[in-house]
Amino acid sequence: MQHVFKMEQEEYTKEEIDWSYIEFVDNQDVLDLIEKKPGGVIALLDEACMFPRSTHETFAEKLYQTLKDNKRFSKSKLSRTDFTINHYAGDVTYQTDLFLDKNKDYVVPEHAALLCASKCSFVSGLFPPLHEESTKSTKFSSIATQFKQQLQSLLETLSATEPHYIRCVKANNLLKPGIFENNDVLQQLRCGGVMEAIRISCAGYPTRKNFDEFVQRFSIMEPKVLKSCPDEMTACKRLLDKANLKDYQIGKTKVFLRAGQMAELDACRAEVLGRSAIVIQKKARTYICEKQYKLLRFSAIELQRAIKGINYSNPF
Repeated sequence: MQHVFKMEQEEYTKEEIDWSYIEFVDNQDVLDLIEKKPGGVIALLDEACMFPRSTHETFAEKLYQTLKDNKRFSKSKLSRTDFTINHYAGDVTYQTDLFLDKNKDYVVPEHAALLCASKCSFVSGLFPPLHEESTKSTKFSSIATQFKQQLQSLLETLSATEPHYIRCVKANNLLKPGIFENNDVLQQLRCGGVMEAIRISCAGYPTRKNFDEFVQRFSIMEPKVLKSCPDEMTACKRLLDKANLKDYQIGKTKVFLRAGQMAELDACRAEVLGRSAIVIQKKARTYICEKQYKLLRFSAIELQRAIKGINYSNPF
């Protein structure tokens, strides 16, 4: 949501558009709960892994003591060692039974460096150079820490690029063609943030058109508007007033329209095109009928002249 909101904010600021702040669901508190130091789940997990006598029971107890006041964290009622996190997509319950064992199951930096230096391209490709933090033999490195570093690298890459979203949706749980389960698909769209992104976009001005594109498409509604307007911005305002639209905004280079307003403009344009088509058809049919009439009239005159000539030459 932050990417969508940030892009909307930057666009409106650049175009000097007046708009109010849009409330959106932010999961930053969930991220802090998981990765923030020193009281996050990952930090507490790494801390437990550094003590030989730690067990998943002591780790779970540490979580309960440290995070008991966090509204996103709750203790499971059915198990003494499970815990639940209220994610953006919903509640997820975690079982801590093998948390410590799996978190310690990481590649030793010295081993990874040795295999990375292998002359076999296949082997060296399986063990790319480790993160700088992971190469320090005196520093404890865990699976959770490595995952956090990879995730941070991914976020830095996303922040430096222009994001485009692709959402993969599972049509049905049977994994068979021709079946579309509406409720499951809608739930996936909600959990993936698609519905929230659409809501944010629609709350502002989801339709934007450059002045030249707008004038080129809708100038047919008022053909003389370009001749009487000093610039394209003024032409856009007159065209919008012609369509009786309200609550739109004119930026520095673009026209900003509310949801549904483009459909209204297209309807007005289609109406003008329809009337123009009728006029063109009327003129074309008039021309065709007039041409046929003149041809028939000419043929009739020629026929009458021929018959009269025959009658005059043969009176009896």
